[in-house]
Amino acid sequence: MKIYKPEWHCTFTVNEAAGASSSWRERLAWHIRRWADKLDRKGRTVTIECQVEPAVTAEEIDTCLVKGFEVTHSLLNQLAQQAACEDVMRDAKADLFEQGPPR
Repeated sequence: MKIYKPEWHCTFTVNEAAGASSSWRERLAWHIRRWADKLDRKGRTVTIECQVEPAVTAEEIDTCLVKGFEVTHSLLNQLAQQAACEDVMRDAKADLFEQGPPR
């Protein structure tokens, strides 16, 4: 009896800068991206590299990325809500948050 074993490979990399072994063209491109980010003042430039074997369609990859960003948005909203609640508590009950020697 033959045993079937599914095999796959997936790499997913997000970069905010050129790597140490990058070519001069990649370093120049990242330098230009940093300039653009400074001019825009409203975002961050990242590159996403995704290699999947066996191959999947670009549409499937895009769907996964959108869902991932939706999860990220939800997590950031939760983090912001927690920070807002802590700010309110620090204002309402400042004595609980005073920095001093432990008692």
